[in-house]
Parts: sequence; structure tokens; C-alpha cells
Amino acid sequence: MTGTTAPTMTFHPKPAGGPARPWAFPAPERGTLPNGLTVLRCHRPGQQVIAVEVSLVAPLEAEPAGLDGVATIMARAFSEGTDTLSAEQFAAELERCGATLDAHADHPGVRLSLEVPVSRLERALGLLADALRVPAFPEDEIERLVKNRLDEIPHELANPARRAAMALSAELFPADSRMSRPRQGTEATVARIDRAAVRDFYTAHVRPATATAVVVGDLTGVDLDALLGRTLGAWTGDTVAPRPVPPVTADDAARVVVVDRPGAVQTQLLIGRTGTDRHDPVWPAQVLGTYCLGGTLTSRLDRVLREEKGYTYGVRSFGQVLRSAPDGTGASLLAISGSVATDVTGPALADTWQVLRTLAEEGLTDEERDVAVQNLVGVAPLKYETAAAVAATFAEQVEQHLPDDYQARLYERLAATGTVEATAAVVRAFPPDRLVVVLVGDAAAIEGPVAELGIGPVTVVKG
Repeated sequence: MTGTTAPTMTFHPKPAGGPARPWAFPAPERGTLPNGLTVLRCHRPGQQVIAVEVSLVAPLEAEPAGLDGVATIMARAFSEGTDTLSAEQFAAELERCGATLDAHADHPGVRLSLEVPVSRLERALGLLADALRVPAFPEDEIERLVKNRLDEIPHELANPARRAAMALSAELFPADSRMSRPRQGTEATVARIDRAAVRDFYTAHVRPATATAVVVGDLTGVDLDALLGRTLGAWTGDTVAPRPVPPVTADDAARVVVVDRPGAVQTQLLIGRTGTDRHDPVWPAQVLGTYCLGGTLTSRLDRVLREEKGYTYGVRSFGQVLRSAPDGTGASLLAISGSVATDVTGPALADTWQVLRTLAEEGLTDEERDVAVQNLVGVAPLKYETAAAVAATFAEQVEQHLPDDYQARLYERLAATGTVEATAAVVRAFPPDRLVVVLVGDAAAIEGPVAELGIGPVTVVKG
């Protein structure tokens, strides 16, 4: 075609990355309100959504006998109205603030989590304070929460992973230990919970003198002391002596429990034992070694069970703190979890034990250690981009009686941990002859092959 010119394109220079900036987990500023409430604050420029975490010393082990789950019902009931607002009005006020309020109960205690734009912080803090200070706990709402919880339980029992977790807890811990039973209660215990039980638990354990509030976000121009004084500072209560905390006892003698699910095409595996908590100096090395064992798609367990054998879509190893204490009475759960096809349950377990034995004999490689450090330490700036992530970590440190700079020092210690240290820690964490195995699957198909492995006596229980 005559008289035409070819189109031209102008390419802008490719942007280049700037120099890496140093990063460290932030440090909080600690203080105490006149009512005894401990406050940790952390200014995070640019974080216009403020995160607030309130930790209450209301542990599951404090639940009255026969009322497992009352802490969970109380936690959920905090957002069901106050002395001046009904449940619907309370929810509407939160919505007007653009805020979310969640709560849950776990072994260390009850945690409330608030997120709100900084421009609505005072109003949202007022709602949070009223929920803690003058909760209504309406009878009809408590009944509804109990029914909802009862409806959840059959679904949890039907979930193989949840069922395996329940069975492992029941195996590891003595029956009289709260850790042996489901965190949110059973059908029998939840059904007994009423408004009086919730109110009694609240009165016994919820008070500012034993609580901690964490506030994280961009606090530029915010007079946080004044806001807290007008809101959470109005919460009053008496003081109480610390509760005696019994030591955690567990039985990790090697054995296998099969939770029978006739006809199941997959077997859910959960292999575990108890270990020390984050106060143990070996914790960073254990984190590193456990990550090399099964923390990512390139870990040893995945390399064998997924890549080489094709038994599974993924297997993970992890350490989860159950209760932490400076005096050594805390505990963590050390576990390996995944699912495999029913017909390869025996071979998958055999290969898992072989991975553990090889690890003890040959150790980790420097390359495995380096990749783990890069992944664990390198991802930290992204992991803590939000105020909520920072606040939740501070709250966990409070619940686990850790110093405020623990997380920052943890990354330093991870980076300084050598291959030999990581190997020793993970080998100590997962000794093949001290692991309890829970298998949720078709007992008729898997009991025989698993028994032939000789990794421990096999017991079959109803699913």
C-alpha cells in the first residue's frame, strides 16, 4: 500500500530494582493503663487500617469440668451485644466503622481481634471496650451460639484431618488433661452450656489487670493515650493471683491408631509427639530442620512421597506451640501430616520412616539448610506487611510469655543456625521409635499392611 508508514513503538527503559533495604521485625512500645491493662503499641507508617489484639488470660484448662467449649461460646458472644446495644445494633455500629471484630479461644486463652480504619479508631475501640466491659450475653444469643456450635461438630468429625487431630490429642495426653479433648468442646459438653455458665466463666477470668492490648498501625496524629483512656481505660475489674499451671504430660510411645472409615479411598496421616516450646534454646534450629524435612514442596518428605513415588499431593512437617512457659512446663506438637491413596498407605509410611532414618544417618545438606534460611528469613518482610500480622505476632508472644523482641531475634538466630545444629534438632524432634501414628481410613484395607511394618502396635477405633 503506497503512502503508508510502518507503525513505530517507543519502549521505555526497563525498571531496575533498587538496593535491598535492611529489615527487622518492629519493636513495640510497652505501657500500662491505670486499670492494669498492659498495652503494646507499634507505629507502622502507611498502615491506615489499625489492628488491635486483646489477649485474655482465660485458658481452656480453666473451663469447669463438663463444660468444655464454654470459652469458645464466650468468645463468640462478645460481639452479641452490650448493656446498651443489642446484637443487631452492635453489628451495625461495627459496620458503620468499617471494622471487623473476631474472637477465638485456645489453650493459652481468649483473643479478640479488631481491624478498623484509623479515622474510626475511637468509635471501634469504644465498641471493643464495651464488649469486654459490659457484655450482655443475651440468653437467646447464647442458645443460638450453642446450637451453631453443635451443628459444626458433625462436620468436624467428618473431616479426616480434623478427626485425625482429635485422635492424636486423645492418644498423646491423659484423659484428665484438657489438651486431650477438642478445643471447642464435644456435643455432650457444649450442650450443657447456658448463659449462666458463660457469665460465670467471664466473671472468673476476664479482667483488665490480666489482659494485654496490642495496637499496630499508622498512629501519626493519633493521641492513643487519650483514646485508650476513654475506651479500654474505662474497663474496670479486680486483681487476681496467677493460676497454677500444671506441667504438660504426654505418652509418645510408638503406636498406630486407625480411625476406621470403611470404603475410604484415601488415608489421612498424622504422625506426632510432643516437644518443648519456644523458650527452649533449640527452637530456632528445630524450626529450620523441620522446614527442611517437610516445610515446602522441595523438602525431603515431598521429594520422596510426592515427586518420586507419587503417593500424595503433599506432606508437611511442623511444630505448633500448645502452651508456653518460661519454667519449662510448656509444650508443642511436632507432627507430620498428609493424605495418600488407600492402597499405598503401608508403602507411604515405610518410606516416611526411611526418610527419618536416612536423615539421622546422613544429616541435612548445606544446600537444604541454605534454601530453608532463604525461605524462612527472606519471606519475613512480606509476611509482616499488614498491621494485623504484626499485631497477631505480638499477641502470640504475650500469650507465650516471650520477650517483646523475640520475633526479631528469632530471624537472627535462624540465619546463624548451621547445618549440623538443624540436623541434630530435627532428628531429636522426630525419632522413629517415639512417634504416635493416626490413620483415618479404611481399616480393612490398611490395618494389615501397616501392622507388617512393625512401627508399633495397631489399634482400630470407630470413625
